Amino acid sequence: MHTPQIPSLDAHLRERTEWLIRLRWAFVVGVLALVLLANSLIPDSLPMPILVSIAAGIAVCNGLFQWYARLLRREAASRLERDYVRLAAVQIALDVVVLTVLLHFTGGVENPFYVLYIVPITTASILLPRVYSYIYAGLATSLYTGLVGAEYWQWIPHVHLEGFVTTQRFQRGVYVGAVLFSLSISLFFAAYLASAVAEALRRRESQLLEANRSCETRAGELEQLNARLAELDKARSQFIRLVTHELRAPVAAIQSYLRLILDGYVPPEKQREIIEKSERRALEQLALISDLLDLARLQERRDQDKAVPVSVADVLQSVADLMQARAEDKDLLFSVEVEPDLPPVRANPEHIKQLWTNLISNAIKYTEPGGIVVVTLSQNAKYVVGVVRDTGIGLSPEQLTHLFEEFYRTEEAKALERQGTGLGLSIVKRIVESYGGRIWVESEKGRGSRFSFALPKTT
Repeated sequence: MHTPQIPSLDAHLRERTEWLIRLRWAFVVGVLALVLLANSLIPDSLPMPILVSIAAGIAVCNGLFQWYARLLRREAASRLERDYVRLAAVQIALDVVVLTVLLHFTGGVENPFYVLYIVPITTASILLPRVYSYIYAGLATSLYTGLVGAEYWQWIPHVHLEGFVTTQRFQRGVYVGAVLFSLSISLFFAAYLASAVAEALRRRESQLLEANRSCETRAGELEQLNARLAELDKARSQFIRLVTHELRAPVAAIQSYLRLILDGYVPPEKQREIIEKSERRALEQLALISDLLDLARLQERRDQDKAVPVSVADVLQSVADLMQARAEDKDLLFSVEVEPDLPPVRANPEHIKQLWTNLISNAIKYTEPGGIVVVTLSQNAKYVVGVVRDTGIGLSPEQLTHLFEEFYRTEEAKALERQGTGLGLSIVKRIVESYGGRIWVESEKGRGSRFSFALPKTT
């Protein structure tokens, strides 16, 4: 399911800053239109060449702002917020200065458009941190106060709007004071109100963005969990099919043997042979059931709670004594090499016995008569390392990828030894990994295999 994306704060700031640039193009056109309209209503009152030059200057600056904004789009994301804040701050400061210059050349205090100071103040409140609103309110108040004061004391010439207002209004102290007071109060109130609302919205926007990111993270985690559950369900179904097949075939064989005897198709002298075959198949079933129970216990991890310090060398010696006779029956050279003073590992003793039994019995089982099986046990800085090496049938690279899968047996293994559940190596892998170790295999087809495992030392 697709999660709706909330634009980042950087994206919002970029959009608003570029919106400010587009708005300034409209301002340039509006200034020219108003100047032309005022000049037609009050002929020869305004310095037209100067006002047109100011509008042209605003257009040039705005073109530079637009070029820089496009350049920022290609910058690294980590720089966006800082640079867009700087770009917006410079633009608004320039707007305040330009508006003051325009007011001077269009009547000063006589021009009612001084209320336009509220526009950059409100814009700063929306785009920038709250402190900028008060800075620009102070800047606008200072510039306009300086302009009106300079005209009042005749430090700079006053542009009178002939026919629009009475003369000498700019020198009436009460009027000038009232205008300045009302403007300053309006600017700071607008800065407070707009910045408070904008800050609350930015806070809410930030919370929404964080919530969206959290939801996206959770959605990703849920998607991974669903995929994992689907894999586990598929593996469970496949495992059930394999177990059903492995259990059904021997039972069907035993049932067939018994039916032959019961129906009188087997002569008395052959009955013992059929019963022995049935017994072998039953023993195979018991071995399979035993391995399945071992797998289940390992998966539930209950036996891991019985972990105690175990001497891997002592367990190896007891297993090797049992395997010696099997190796001699196949005329194999069987040897065990154990490094002295090996530290114990923390594990269930029965699991370590299963580990050695499976690895050594496999090596003996799949090595041709006259071959070699060598078992070594040593240590490194962190692990006790066991190795079982043989000169048996070996494995191809493709077979190695499936070696630890449940019920997997190669065709060569089946041909050499019919009996086998295909669960031994799966059990070995789970035992080793359940105690924080690892197991790996090196093998070449027809030239034997080398099974190695490492278990953490007891600290």
